[in-house]
Amino acid sequence: MQRSNNQVGKSNQLTVLSVDAMGGDKGPSPIVAGMAASAKKNKDLHFILHGPLDELQLLVKRRDILNGRCEIRHAQGTVSMTDKPSQVVRHGKETSMWSAIESVRNGEAEVCVSCGNTGALMALSMIRLRKLPNVNRPAIAVLWPSRSEVGFNVMLDVGADIRADANDLFQYALMGVSYARNGMEIKIPRVGLLNVGTEDHKGRPELHDAHSLISEYETSGDYIFVGFVEGGDIPGDKADVIVTDGFTGNVAIKTGEGTASLIGELLKQAFEFSRLSRLAKLLAITSLHRLRKRIDPRRVNGGVFLGLNGTVVKSHGSADATGVSAAIKLAVRLAKSDFSQKIAARVASVTPIPQDADQNSISGME
Repeated sequence: MQRSNNQVGKSNQLTVLSVDAMGGDKGPSPIVAGMAASAKKNKDLHFILHGPLDELQLLVKRRDILNGRCEIRHAQGTVSMTDKPSQVVRHGKETSMWSAIESVRNGEAEVCVSCGNTGALMALSMIRLRKLPNVNRPAIAVLWPSRSEVGFNVMLDVGADIRADANDLFQYALMGVSYARNGMEIKIPRVGLLNVGTEDHKGRPELHDAHSLISEYETSGDYIFVGFVEGGDIPGDKADVIVTDGFTGNVAIKTGEGTASLIGELLKQAFEFSRLSRLAKLLAITSLHRLRKRIDPRRVNGGVFLGLNGTVVKSHGSADATGVSAAIKLAVRLAKSDFSQKIAARVASVTPIPQDADQNSISGME
């Protein structure tokens, strides 16, 4: 394994992240730029960067802030967005994604950050890091801008697996509670189960079974279960943790991101309509910047893989430097909170639930 001259030493004061340089749609350039932006804000942040050595050395050399804080691990292969997870598991050992996860597995880094193929990243993470005891299906959790005091709600699953039975949804609730408590410092999180209505008779049978499970463990789990919630409650102040299956969650988050982008475009068009509207834009420029920052999907970029023996943060494939920096910021926060250990304790604190075979979960991603 080849390394650059910029070696990263392990230290109790340092936060070391493992970054897949080749997973994004735009290549390694915005990823390195995002790393540099994050390094400026956090002097104790170091990186292990995975990808083609020669290409990455040139990019890192242009960023003085990364000098002495970034080790490059050579990995020639790249996982494309069209690669099937099963193919990557069998033939992806030389890829930057595999190498990035391996650094977490070996204890060299605390969190892995990748913009790559979601299915492949989850499959490799499950194979190399393994699932936590008693976890059937890992989940991807994201932060959703909301009216709550902290400004965000946790939503999971948003695409790790389109299937979820009652036990899976219950485990998602437990992991989401741990995320809200340790990543967002919400002492007693409120949990809502996403449904087509709040009435008890609505929804699929597995939702009713999950409702019973989540309600039963409310006291011992140290959370508040608010019952069924609807789509309009996702950005609301009714629940801090929104629990759903991966198919529904993925559709919801992409719809929300598309809506936020549309609002931004419509506002821009409206303020360019006439001279008076352009004048109004100048008068409201400070408020408009605040609004744009608040609804910008790039600034809440980063989904966290929950239920694994290690922390993995999935960034959007199309992320620019701002988006990558946001994902790194999230990774740092989780690393400093010993998130993996705390979520393992949370899941282990309840009655063990039978697991499906690992292969079943992986085959569902193909």
